[in-house]
Amino acid sequence: MEGFAEKVDGHSFNLRVLWYLLVFVRPYTLRMIGAFLAMLAVTGLTLYTPYLVKEAIDGPITSGDIPALNEIALLMLLAFIGLYLASMAQRYLLSWVGQKVLADLRSALFRHLQELPLAYHDQHIIGVTISRVISDVGVINQLLSQGLITLLGDSLLLGGIIIVMLSLNAQLALVTFSIIPVIVLATMIFARRAKVAFRNTRARNAHMIGDLAENLSGIRVIQAFANEDSTSEKFDEVNQANRDAHVEAMSLSFIFLPTVEFLSIVATGIVLLFGGLSVAQGNLTLGTVIAFLAYVNRFFLPVQELSQLYATMQTAMAGGERVINLLNTEPEIKDRPDATNMPPIQGRIEFCDVQFGYSENLPVLRDINLDIPAGTMVALVGPTGAGKTSIANLIARFYDVSDGALLIDGIDIREVKQRSMRQQMALVSQDPFIFAGSIADNIRFGVPEASMAEVRAAGELANVAEFVRDLPLGYETEIYEDGANLSVGQRQLISIARAILADPRILIMDEATSSVDMVTEALIQDALAKLLSERSAIVIAHRLSTIVSADLICVVDDGCICEMGRHADLLAQGGLYSELYERQFVEVAD
Repeated sequence: MEGFAEKVDGHSFNLRVLWYLLVFVRPYTLRMIGAFLAMLAVTGLTLYTPYLVKEAIDGPITSGDIPALNEIALLMLLAFIGLYLASMAQRYLLSWVGQKVLADLRSALFRHLQELPLAYHDQHIIGVTISRVISDVGVINQLLSQGLITLLGDSLLLGGIIIVMLSLNAQLALVTFSIIPVIVLATMIFARRAKVAFRNTRARNAHMIGDLAENLSGIRVIQAFANEDSTSEKFDEVNQANRDAHVEAMSLSFIFLPTVEFLSIVATGIVLLFGGLSVAQGNLTLGTVIAFLAYVNRFFLPVQELSQLYATMQTAMAGGERVINLLNTEPEIKDRPDATNMPPIQGRIEFCDVQFGYSENLPVLRDINLDIPAGTMVALVGPTGAGKTSIANLIARFYDVSDGALLIDGIDIREVKQRSMRQQMALVSQDPFIFAGSIADNIRFGVPEASMAEVRAAGELANVAEFVRDLPLGYETEIYEDGANLSVGQRQLISIARAILADPRILIMDEATSSVDMVTEALIQDALAKLLSERSAIVIAHRLSTIVSADLICVVDDGCICEMGRHADLLAQGGLYSELYERQFVEVAD
C-alpha cells in the first residue's frame, strides 16, 4: 500500500515540475499575456504615484502654483483609476485562467486514473489518490494561475523601487538598503525550514484523507463491532499530526512576517532620521523624503507577498511532484502501438502454458492449458486462494500473463485494443457495484444510448421488474451511493440486467447467489439462465450446486488445474471436486 510519505525531490524550486505543469496553462496564453500586461501597468503606476507626490510637494505646493497643482492632482486621479482598473483586470484574468487550469488538470488526472490497471488501484489507498486530485491540484493551481504573475510583478516592483530610490538620492537609498542583508538572512532561514515543513503538511494531509476515506468505506463494520471509539482515537492521532504539521508550517510564516514588518519600521526610521537631517541641512527636499517613505513602505509589501508566495510554492512543488508522478505512472497494461480493434467475438478462449503472478517472486498460476469452445459455460471451482479469480482477471486483461499466451478466437489479446475487447464482455460479480443514480441509468451503464424500452426489456429478462413495479418511480427510482437502499439480491438483478443489455459474447461471473435468500436465488438463477444462453461464460463457483449443469468444470488448486470434466464424471473420479461437493452436501444437510 502507498504510504503517506511518498518520495519527492525536495527542491525548493523544481523547474521540471513547473515546465511540465505550464503545459496546462498554454491553452490560455492570450489571457495570461493580458494578465501580464495588467501586471506591468500595476507595477508602473505603483512606482509613479509616489513620484507625483514628490513633484507636487517640491513644486506647486512649495511655490503656490495652483494650476500646476491641479494638473498633478488630475494625473494622480488618473493614475489611481488606472491602478484600480489594471488590478481588477489582473485579478479577473488570473482567476479565470486558474479555474480553467484547475478543471483541466483534474480531468487529466481522472482520465489517467481510469487508464491505470487494477494493480495500481489495488496497491494505492483511495483517499490518498483523492488527495492528489482535489487537494494537491488546488495548491498547484494557486502557483500556476497567480503565483507566477505575482512573483514576476513583485520582482519587477522591487527592482523598480531600488532604481527609483537610487535615482532620487543614492546616499539615502544606500543607507536605507543597509537592512537588506538582514532580510536576506531571515529569508534564508525561513526558506530552509519551510521547505521541510510545507512538504510535511502535504504528506500529512494526504494521510488524513486516506484514513477518513477508509473509515467511511468501512463504517458498517466499525459499527457492527462497536469499534467507534478506537477508530475515532486513531483518526484523532492522524488529525492531530496533520494539525501539528500545519501549525509548524504556519508558525514559520507568523515569525517571518512580523520580522519583515519590524524591518520595515526600522527602514522607515532610517529614512526619517537621515532624510530629516538632510532636509534640515538643505541637502534634500521634503518631497524626496516623503517619496522615500512611500517607496520604503511599498518595498516591504512585495517582500511579504514573496514570502507568502514562497510558502505557496513549497506546498505547490510538493503537490506538483506527486501529481506529476501520478500522471507519469505508466499503465502496466496498455495497448501496443500496432494494436488493432478486436473483431466480433465468437467466444473461443485458449490458455496456452500460462504463468502468472502479481509479483515476480510469487507465482499464482502455473502451467494453465485450457481450451474453451465458443458458447461454452465453464465453471471454476476450488479452495479459497487457489487462483480462480486470477484466471477470470486474465481473460478480461485486467492483468497480463507473465508467460505463455491467452487467445480469444485465436487472437492473442495483447495484440488488440483493450476497449474494443472489453466492449464485447460483461462482468457480474459476487458483490455488484451500483452507481448513484436511477435504476435505468445503472442498467444502461454499458450502453448509454439505450432507449427506455430496451432498459425495460433487459429488466424483464433479469427479473428486475419483480421489484421495480412496486416502486413509485419505477425505473427512474434514485439509488443511493453503492446501492444502499437496495438489497443484495436487487443489486445483483440490476447488474444482470446491465449485462443483458450490453449483450456480451463473453461473460465473466463471480458466484452471484452466495449472499441471497432462496427466493431471490431462484430469480437470479432464472435471469442467469437467460443471460448465459449462447454465450461463452466463465463462472467462479462457490456453491457447487449451482454449476452441476456446466459444460466443463475446472478444479483449481494451488495455481493449477488439477481436474477437468462434467459434474458426474468428476464425482465418479473421487478427487478434490468430489471431496468439495461432499463437504458442501454435508454442510447443507446439517
